[in-house]
Amino acid sequence: KDYAPGFVHMDIKYLPQMADESARRYLFVAIDRATRWVFLRIYADQSEASSSDFLRRLYATAPMKIVKLLTDNGSQFTDRFTAKSKKPTGEHAFDRECALLGIEHRLTKPRHPQTNGMVERFNGRISDILATTHFRSREDLQTTLERYAKLYNDHLPQRALGHRTPRQA
Repeated sequence: KDYAPGFVHMDIKYLPQMADESARRYLFVAIDRATRWVFLRIYADQSEASSSDFLRRLYATAPMKIVKLLTDNGSQFTDRFTAKSKKPTGEHAFDRECALLGIEHRLTKPRHPQTNGMVERFNGRISDILATTHFRSREDLQTTLERYAKLYNDHLPQRALGHRTPRQA
C-alpha cells in the first residue's frame, strides 16, 4: 500500500552506557513511512518531557508535514494503561503536544512491536552499528549516530523508493 509522506513511526532504543557516563541514555527515532526519512536524537531519559521535546524538534525539522504518528504504548507516549477505561485520556503531555501540532497520535496493539516494524528495522541497523563499532565516549557515539542518519537520509538509495534516497523521495 502506498502512503503519502507524513505518517511517521516513532520508537526509543536503549543505548549502551559509555565509559564516560554515569548512566545509559536513550535514542529517540522517527521514520516517515512513505519516504523513509529518519530523525533521531539522544536523551538522558525516556520521560514525557523528553518525548514531547523530541516531537517538537521532529516537527520543526521534518521535510514533510507530519499528520499521523505511530508509537508503542510506553508511558512516555500514552496514559493508555493508567487510565481506567484502558483508552488514552488525551491529557498525557505527549498527546497534548500532538494535538497542539495537529498530529493524529496512533498506538500500536499492545505486545505487538511488529506493528511498528519500520522503525524497529531501522533500530536494527543502529544495533549493528553499536555491535561493530568501538566508541571512546558519549560524544563519539552521538557523532557516529548523527552521521549515520545524514548518510541514510542523503546518500543511501532505497529499493522501496525506486533507488532514491529518503531525501529525494
